Amino acid sequence: MNRYETVFILTPVLSEEQTKEAVAKYKEFLTNKGAKIIHEENWGLRKLAYPIQKKSTGFYHMLEFEAPGELINELEVTYRRDERMLRFLTIRMEKEHIIFAEKQRAKQSEQAPANA
Repeated sequence: MNRYETVFILTPVLSEEQTKEAVAKYKEFLTNKGAKIIHEENWGLRKLAYPIQKKSTGFYHMLEFEAPGELINELEVTYRRDERMLRFLTIRMEKEHIIFAEKQRAKQSEQAPANA
């Protein structure tokens, strides 16, 4: 199993509940197909670098997961069929990328209690 990271941007016209439902749909899709969700981040509503479908903002979300390679094509077809999706990018994480991501999460979890 390879480790992947997918970032997707949902249309800004969705309510908070609709956004959570869309993210839950993709998480459920992955887990039902045998993937294991490692990490998830909700980056919230952000300004886009350029307009997409006449929209200047979007809801960003990142999922890190382990899955067989064949699952990625199915996931991206599901993304393309969803009208709520503005853009998406899925990459396979190399060993160095995985180590870096885990160090960053460890550093963030150490800083979080100090800021609270």
